[in-house]
Amino acid sequence: MSTETTASGSRPRPRASLARVVDDLGATLLELVHGDTSRSDDIGGVVIHDPVDAPVLPPRALVLGVGLEDPAAIAALLVELGRGDAAALVVRAPVPFTDEVRAAADTSRVALLGLSRGAPWAHLATMLRSVLAEGDLGGATPETLGGLPSGDLFAVANAISSLLDAPVTIEDRSSRVLAFSGRQDEADPSRVETILGRQVPERYSRILNERGVFRELHRSEQPIYMEAMPDVNEAITMARVAVAVRAGDEVLGSIWAAVPGPLSDERTAALRDAAQLVALHLLRVRAGADVERRVRADLVGSVLEGGSGARDALERLGLADTQLLVLGFTVADPGPVDRTDPSAAHERQRLGDAFAMHLSAVNPRSASALFDGVAYGLAAATGSREEAETRAMRIAHDFLGRIGGRLRPIVAIGPVATNLSDIVRARATTDRILRVLREGHGGRPVARLVDVQTESLLMELRDLTIARGEQLTGPLARLVAYDREHGGSLVETLQAWLDAFGDVTRASEALFVHPNTFRYRLRRVKEIGEVDLLDPAQRFALTLQLSLWPGRA
Repeated sequence: MSTETTASGSRPRPRASLARVVDDLGATLLELVHGDTSRSDDIGGVVIHDPVDAPVLPPRALVLGVGLEDPAAIAALLVELGRGDAAALVVRAPVPFTDEVRAAADTSRVALLGLSRGAPWAHLATMLRSVLAEGDLGGATPETLGGLPSGDLFAVANAISSLLDAPVTIEDRSSRVLAFSGRQDEADPSRVETILGRQVPERYSRILNERGVFRELHRSEQPIYMEAMPDVNEAITMARVAVAVRAGDEVLGSIWAAVPGPLSDERTAALRDAAQLVALHLLRVRAGADVERRVRADLVGSVLEGGSGARDALERLGLADTQLLVLGFTVADPGPVDRTDPSAAHERQRLGDAFAMHLSAVNPRSASALFDGVAYGLAAATGSREEAETRAMRIAHDFLGRIGGRLRPIVAIGPVATNLSDIVRARATTDRILRVLREGHGGRPVARLVDVQTESLLMELRDLTIARGEQLTGPLARLVAYDREHGGSLVETLQAWLDAFGDVTRASEALFVHPNTFRYRLRRVKEIGEVDLLDPAQRFALTLQLSLWPGRA
């Protein structure tokens, strides 16, 4: 197990372990109800429990029991998680710690944790992944900055807390909490609420804005002091000292300490120096995210393309020797997009990251990367092919429901793949499905091949006719020529009749003409086109031609 050293250098702390999680997030977010946190295995991932659709568990999973409150259900899940070698189960506090639950926790050897009231599950999941992700990109000996593991913002926050003798938060420019130190229970209610929500509440931000605190913070290179405001808001009963974290002219975030009074000159200087160290760590986090994204993109790309390195890439992604689903997510652009536009590229990357985050949240054994505007996901599949595809459909619909439909997002669900050759074919199938969805066939945002196979085959046949330069022939060609010469609507009449399966009333209503007028036009279709509409072979040929040459027809 990798370790790190605290600010005092007095004791090693485990990284990516249950003990590390409880140490960093305890008191404010989590409490250990029962169990042993000292097991040496690193936590393999964070999983949200779904009683309807059991998730795939990585080794030593930390499971979030959202909505669990019945003691019998908690006990049953603990036993089940024990068989899957899970590390811990988190349920909402107060935890119903009955004799049945205690016995199940002891038998399964799964630790039981309680999530504080008022703390959102999404906030906990984000914080957990932040703690567990440290060191993912490093080698056996992690890079250090200022004597602390590079990018480990929780260790940095604890180090600053020790220097200032005060609870500390590190926040981004939008006042979102990136990390926090221990001893938050010593702060005032506004700080606790900030930690629980992972964001400075809007009503507190408004007060700070009105008093010019943020303006002064972003303009000054020195720490600023803010008096307590019990008269304005009874939750802000402690003073604050804050300093902006900068990289050149760019403000990356800020450090906030809840203090009983102004800092000494020595501690003010220490906070100013700490801001420079935090800037290095934030830049390392940003660079590390870019590096990780490129590494994962290379690995996912190797798998999707096949070849000699595909097997090794699968193993490095932790997806070897399992059946996989290939998913594709993109936005059906309403018009041509300038792919060199930085804002467009940023938006595509943002949506791709959101897709990867959602996929990893519901299936820890997954990987995703963005290629030419399409985010491809590889996800471990369980059960039958139909069950796996149905589960993936639910995941896709849930994701689209979260991001909204302003940009017409679409998701393709490829078939289940059991080997490397299958994965390459599944990626090609995913691209076929995305092409159909981009053109809006069926009006659906999510599809499997079975949902759009006919449309996909017609598109491929259309490509073939275009490549060969084939022209319209037979009855349809004669009808097109007549309409062009006389300004007629015979092709439109034929299309409406075929779409209505020969029902004149429905077809005439679709064209907003009188049935008698439609019948007259239909007779002209037969005469000009020299076609027998009672012949099923001729009807099929006309339907196929109308699909292959929609623009010309």
